[in-house]
Amino acid sequence: MVNIPVQLYSASEERTLSFKLIDKHGNCPISYMRVCRANHKEVPYADIVKGYEYQKGDYVILDEADFGKALPKKTGLIEIVQFSDENDIDPIFFEKPYYIEPDKKSVKAYALLRDALAKTKKVAVAKFVLKNKEHITAVKPQGDILILNQLRYLDEIKKDDEISVPKGASYKEEELDVALSLIKHLDKKFDPKKFHDTYTEEMEHIIKAKAKGKTVRISKEESAPQNTTDMTDLMKLLKQSLEKEKAR
Repeated sequence: MVNIPVQLYSASEERTLSFKLIDKHGNCPISYMRVCRANHKEVPYADIVKGYEYQKGDYVILDEADFGKALPKKTGLIEIVQFSDENDIDPIFFEKPYYIEPDKKSVKAYALLRDALAKTKKVAVAKFVLKNKEHITAVKPQGDILILNQLRYLDEIKKDDEISVPKGASYKEEELDVALSLIKHLDKKFDPKKFHDTYTEEMEHIIKAKAKGKTVRISKEESAPQNTTDMTDLMKLLKQSLEKEKAR
């Protein structure tokens, strides 16, 4: 066995603003009480236990010992179980990325694994325990760094059999040609720097302005199209879209 001591660091974070509920008359934060739904009395935290509703109105009470029995053993290992083509893993399974940093004593083995994966164009499928749950992962190289992508389990993916999609829809060959021309005209290398969370940025601007006592002006909203595209004019609209993009 080859053991490579490493450290794991989250490679992403959700950018969001945290809001609190405030009494508009007194500007004081709102707090919540734990109340029994049957008698509407507050329940002390020490008297609260965890239960699972296995059928309507019936609960199984679980204690810490029960949870301890189900916990996976924390070995601290990222255990590689196989190597696979990355294309074999549907993107819907990818959940959260982590950076893998090697220990100073394991740089050689880290580089060997990274370069071997890059040369074979494979990912290492592995198992590891995080926050009391065992996860499956895909480890892949990204430049000089190994990235660990936490994967979802198959039973966590919702079935798509209830989604209505076109099967026998027909269109003209000329319409397809114009659509392909439009795609080709807008074909660009993806650059994440060009995309921003405009809602959060605007909210931060509003918060800073109101904190200074300034009046915030609201720009005119762009309304979404209200009418469904008339399919008889699809060719015309495709050509207009293409011409508009060419003009830009």
